[in-house]
Amino acid sequence: MTARPRPHLPMRPAWLCRNCAAPWPCGPAQLALVAEFYGHSIALAFYLAASMQEAIDDVYGLGMRPDLPAMHARFLGWLSLARRPRRSHRL
Repeated sequence: MTARPRPHLPMRPAWLCRNCAAPWPCGPAQLALVAEFYGHSIALAFYLAASMQEAIDDVYGLGMRPDLPAMHARFLGWLSLARRPRRSHRL
């Protein structure tokens, strides 16, 4: 019997991956999110923006100041790389 792979989910309030301890969304989480939201890139962007806001709130809740440009890069900056160009169906 094969063990199921553990999902790469965030651990709050640190927002580290529960599986690999990398800052979430880690590489495997990004791949899983792209697959889960395939064809729904706007919904993925909204989900990640909401997650980023929760992470920012958690950082403030810990009494620290978040690095906002780094948070944006971490949560949303990789999205343009995940989008596939649409193919034209013209002949």
